Amino acid sequence: MQRRHLLGLAAGLAAPALVPGLAFGQGGAWPTRGSIRLVAQFPPGGLVDTISRLIAPPMSAALGQSVVVENRAGAGGVIGTDFVAKSPADGYTFLVSHASVQVFSTATLPSLPFDPINDFTHLGMLVEAPNVLIVKADSPFKTLADYLAAAKTKAVRYGSSGIGSAPHLLGVMLASVGQAPQLDHVPYRGSAPAMQDLLAGTIESMIDPVTTNVQQLKDGNLRALAISTPQRLPQLPNIPTFAELGYAKLTSSQWLGLSAPKGLPAEIAQRMTALIPSLLETPQLKERCEQLATLPRNPTPLGADFVRVMRQDIETWTAIAKQFNIVQS
Repeated sequence: MQRRHLLGLAAGLAAPALVPGLAFGQGGAWPTRGSIRLVAQFPPGGLVDTISRLIAPPMSAALGQSVVVENRAGAGGVIGTDFVAKSPADGYTFLVSHASVQVFSTATLPSLPFDPINDFTHLGMLVEAPNVLIVKADSPFKTLADYLAAAKTKAVRYGSSGIGSAPHLLGVMLASVGQAPQLDHVPYRGSAPAMQDLLAGTIESMIDPVTTNVQQLKDGNLRALAISTPQRLPQLPNIPTFAELGYAKLTSSQWLGLSAPKGLPAEIAQRMTALIPSLLETPQLKERCEQLATLPRNPTPLGADFVRVMRQDIETWTAIAKQFNIVQS
C-alpha cells in the first residue's frame, strides 16, 4: 500500500515534468538552456556509470532536454562528488551519489572537501548493491560456519577494494561478531586485483559488491557463503543471508542516489524527486538491475527520507570505523 501511495503521489507530482520549459516563479523556465549534466564519479563500465546511462534517456524524455553523462573519476569518487558540490545549483548539474563516498569515505577519511549532507540537495535513492562473502568454487569452506571456525585458529585472508571501503568494514564487523580473531584483511586498489588473487589462491576469500560477481556465482566459478541483504535474493536464492545465519548486524548495502548541489530551487527539487519512481520503472533499468542483483529499495526513500537513511548510515559506520580505528590515508 505504501509503495502504491508513493508511486501515485510521484505520478501526480511528476506530470508537469513532461512539459519542457515549465516556468518556476521568478527564476524563469527550466530547463531551457544547454544540456543537463549527470556526473558519474567513477570510471566507465562500473555500476555508477551503468545506472547513470540507464536513467539519462528517460530523464531526458521527461524533461524535454538532453541529459549527458559525464565521468569525473578519481580519489575513490571524491573528485566528481566535490565537483558537483561546488557547481551552481541551477538544475543543470546532478550527481549519481554513492554510499562509498557519502557514507564510507565520510566515516574513514580524516577530512573531505565537502559536507556529505549539507553541501547537496539529496533527491532520492536509486538502487542498492549488497555485499557478498565469496570463496573459490573448490574452497574447503562450504559454509560461513566453516569459514569462521577456521579463522579462530589460523589466518584466513579476505580481500577488499581498499582500506575504509564498505567490504573492509563489513569484514571487520564479521571478525568481531563471529569471534574470528585471525580473519585478516588484505586491501587492494579495486575489486579486480583482489579477484585475481582470490582465483590464484593468494587469498582465501573476498568481500565485494554482488554486482560484479553475479555471473561467476551463477556459473559456479565462485561460491558465496553469505550476502548482506535482509532476505535472500530471488536472483541468487541459494545464498544465505548473514542475518539468517545469526549475524543481523551485517545487513548493509551500498546505495546509489540522485543528488544536486545545495540550494537547488524547491520547484526543481520537487520535480526531480517526483521523477525518480518513474525512472526506476524504466524497462531497461529494471532488466539490467535484475541481472546485476542490484535493486531499488521498497519503498524508495525520497527527499527527507533519503537524507535520514544517509544520516543513519554515516552515524553507524563512523562509529564502527572509530571502534576499530579504521582510517584511510
